[in-house]
Amino acid sequence: MSRPIVEHLPGDGPLVISFPHSGTYIPSDLAARLRPEVLDLPDTDWFVPELYDFCRDIGASVVSATHTRYVVDLNRPPNGAPLYPGQRETTVCPTETFDGEALYKDGENPTPAEIAARLNTYWRPYHQKLASLTSEIAQRHGRCILWDAHSILSQVPGLFDGRLPDLNVGTAAGRSCSPALLDRIVATLSAQQRFSFVVDGRFKGGYITRHYGNPAAHVEAVQLEIAQRAYLAEIRVPTFAAAHARPLSLLLRELLTDLARA
Repeated sequence: MSRPIVEHLPGDGPLVISFPHSGTYIPSDLAARLRPEVLDLPDTDWFVPELYDFCRDIGASVVSATHTRYVVDLNRPPNGAPLYPGQRETTVCPTETFDGEALYKDGENPTPAEIAARLNTYWRPYHQKLASLTSEIAQRHGRCILWDAHSILSQVPGLFDGRLPDLNVGTAAGRSCSPALLDRIVATLSAQQRFSFVVDGRFKGGYITRHYGNPAAHVEAVQLEIAQRAYLAEIRVPTFAAAHARPLSLLLRELLTDLARA
């Protein structure tokens, strides 16, 4: 049985949760071209779906990628335009890790034709599903909230200075969601003291947030980039400990339950 490119679990509410970077599948032909040192996929958004294991309980629809971001990065523009001009970032078909390690063996980097093929095979099906789902939900419920769920090591010197806050909310500088929705997010996060947070700091939302967030069309999009120290031991290949992750998972459940209410 072939592996699906996109997994979709339907819900009955206005909330869509997107997991574009939690997949770990590597096609065998690509694995043979990657350097052995990176086959442990160090830039994976480790165990983010497990953090949101309550999503079915609150009626959320779920869209998730099965493949690693090293195949194609679903949160980058297909034309290769930068998200953060002037800052280092990885591309839609990465050739290095966040820390600058080469992904491919010598001479094995993807060609322009291969990049185009990967966009057609992997990138477009994910975005076709997001586009159709957000439009359908907005029509059915009068609104749609697209929550783009991510995580990253709290310290990545190749991408940013210092240490990230635990929770990094991105709204494309206020363009991807309404002020009222952001106020509700800030109110919930401000009411607790365990996890630090920032709005539109180093991470303002990637392609998904910026492309789909259109409050005028009743589709609001928010990215949450979680510093992995908030729920994991930050090692090269972590394991998931439900007890360690439970406080954050409970906070996320409270937050998204509130946002999904009419």
